[in-house]
Amino acid sequence: MQNNNDIQPSNPDKKVCKDKGRARLIIFSAPSGSGKSTIVNYLMKEHPELHLAFSISCTSRQPRGMERSGVEYFFISPEDFRSKIAAEEFLEYEEVYPDRFYGTLKSQVESQCEAGQNVVFDVDVKGGCNIKQYYGDRALSLFIQPPSIDELRRRLVSRATDAPEVIEERLAKAAYELTFASKFDHVIINDDLVKAEAEAYRVVSEFLKA
Repeated sequence: MQNNNDIQPSNPDKKVCKDKGRARLIIFSAPSGSGKSTIVNYLMKEHPELHLAFSISCTSRQPRGMERSGVEYFFISPEDFRSKIAAEEFLEYEEVYPDRFYGTLKSQVESQCEAGQNVVFDVDVKGGCNIKQYYGDRALSLFIQPPSIDELRRRLVSRATDAPEVIEERLAKAAYELTFASKFDHVIINDDLVKAEAEAYRVVSEFLKA
């Protein structure tokens, strides 16, 4: 599930791979504050030759501001969302609050792949593992890891966006999420952003060329 508050959606009309048969999937997961969104934005903006496009997620919440269905998200009712869950139409989903769902539709991912896009996922660790398991070698899963919990605490505090108790909740969740790192194809330790961005580019570009 992508977080559209952190990452701006791409324009799917501008990023189309010429070789549609080789469209791939790139999965990014990380604890909050690891720098994942920054690294993904770097790849999207600085390397258009990778033909990356965000997975367009599905949600049961109402559109905000100028959001349009099929651009930022697909907006459906909670009832429709539950029907799709029952029909196993999602690769992954989460009920963040009662009746507020977010999820990745299998049909949407295939539609983007058929359009020649290399689809990027910004999801939690469980969602990342589910997508990787479903697509196997068609997908590359990347885990962005902070150098330490102490450094992660410093980053979250420096953001000045969360109350102390929220930061502690995020850190507890991060400690749990770090236990999933070995389940990913590649772990990038973000102790130096420039090096982490370069490593992400190298790994992704090699995967797309294979």
